Amino acid sequence: MDTQHFRVTLSRRDGYAFAAQFDNDAWPDIMVDESPPLGTGLGPTPTRMLGVAVGHCLAASLLFCLSKARVDVSDFGASVEGTVARNDEGRLRISELRVTLTPAVRDAERERMQRCLSLFEDFCTVTASIRKGIPVHVEVTPTSSG
Repeated sequence: MDTQHFRVTLSRRDGYAFAAQFDNDAWPDIMVDESPPLGTGLGPTPTRMLGVAVGHCLAASLLFCLSKARVDVSDFGASVEGTVARNDEGRLRISELRVTLTPAVRDAERERMQRCLSLFEDFCTVTASIRKGIPVHVEVTPTSSG
């Protein structure tokens, strides 16, 4: 079994804004925040970051399959629209994500895309994980503030 581990570290900057540092020093930090009135909107919200993760994973998965099928993709776009609604307990939850992928391919190659269209979603790590549910184990370890 091929197991990979990753680490993201969050450091509070101000209010609800955090800098996210990744386990690869070559990658820049990303500022994340909550929207007003809770935060100040200094960066994308966690819900939007999840949209980025799903959109990119699906786009990369489809692009990989198309390249294996030797379908020439001259351009590629993706958009993700999310809906946040209250659940039965009144808590806000992402209730739906709608992803639109727009690979630019020649008409003559569209037939060769069909196999990829039936496969690529299953190879997207993020989307397949979210659809099945991901166990999240949480530990709170307070430190002294002075």
